[in-house]
Amino acid sequence: MTGHETGNHEETDAVRGPDPFHGRKLRIGIVSPYSFETPGGVQFHIRDFAEELIARGHDVKVLAPGRRTADMPLWVHTTGTSFAIPYNGSLARLSYFGFVGPRTRMWVRQGRFDVLHLHEPESPSLSHKPLIVWFSPCPYVATFHSAFDEYPRALRFFERYLRFYLGNLREAICVSGAALDTARHYLPEDIPTSIIPNGIRCDRFASALPDPRWQGTAEAPTVGFLGRMGEERKGFAVFARAAASLLERRPGIRFLCAGDGEDAGRAVLRGIDPRLEDRFEFLGRVSDADKARFYRSLDAYVAPQTGGESFGIVLAEAMAAGCPVVASDLRAFRDVSADGRYAALFRTADADDCARALARLLDDGEERRRIARAGLRRSREYDWGVVTDRVLEVYARALSKRTPTI
Repeated sequence: MTGHETGNHEETDAVRGPDPFHGRKLRIGIVSPYSFETPGGVQFHIRDFAEELIARGHDVKVLAPGRRTADMPLWVHTTGTSFAIPYNGSLARLSYFGFVGPRTRMWVRQGRFDVLHLHEPESPSLSHKPLIVWFSPCPYVATFHSAFDEYPRALRFFERYLRFYLGNLREAICVSGAALDTARHYLPEDIPTSIIPNGIRCDRFASALPDPRWQGTAEAPTVGFLGRMGEERKGFAVFARAAASLLERRPGIRFLCAGDGEDAGRAVLRGIDPRLEDRFEFLGRVSDADKARFYRSLDAYVAPQTGGESFGIVLAEAMAAGCPVVASDLRAFRDVSADGRYAALFRTADADDCARALARLLDDGEERRRIARAGLRRSREYDWGVVTDRVLEVYARALSKRTPTI
């Protein structure tokens, strides 16, 4: 058994759709609610989307909270300040008070954009600042990423306020059905809304070479986890308990863990069974290139998240690498896996069910290969080429509507 026994790569480059602008290049402003100083799903989404637009010849500028760092592209502009607050199970760095509003609106006005794309405009950060009734120098499009297991009381309190201010949008995008369920609480009903998922670079994952250090054998298959081990909703404790159960019947399995939080992860393992520490290998934070090699090397990837997921980006990435996936049955993961057609699902937070699903996959080579092939086909729907085509269609609709006044 090896982590790349799905055979030769299938072609994953998506066919680009017709250009709704017939060659015209746009000036596009994108506003991020979260700082680019620390990694996060929304920031990666904005970065990769901007890179795809720039590759197509569009002029793109991004505004984000926080300070500049040496690795930021020149097209990312920052406010210079940010503050951290707990948000949806993690820590978000936002920018909202003082000069931030006037500075954001000045950036928008000076940008002379054809369209302004706001991400998470319901959050108390930069994306909310252009949403003033008298200020609309160009059409606004917004993307809503968040999905909550329990709808926040604070959002419920501000629903009427948000519904009024979000009325300035021409078009809305939700990254999943789960995100749409949340956005419906405060998004005006008359705003056209599309579900367009997050994007991935399918070719980068499919063309990655397995790393011999991470590949398994028939006696010692490799099973992977990627995520912040100290963040409860990422499900590392579920993964660890499932591993303890699996090791009783398959003592050769190797468990590889990529991401931040090794100390927290080791503490979880010691709390379950101190002997588990010797069976887990912690790789730390991995680069994008190493992440692709990580997925390509595994016999199975486990996504044990327990909640707070608006989209299953990790599932799509693993699928694009031809890696069979075992995942909790969260709404977002069911959507990406088409209710289990493209991944093996288990009951959320149920470590025993996770162990059973993983054992079945490791014991059945044909089923493992079938899921890997099906997942690879599914991943093409999330390629940035396809996703960007769909977003540009939304831009075209927004630009076709009546001209705003300032």
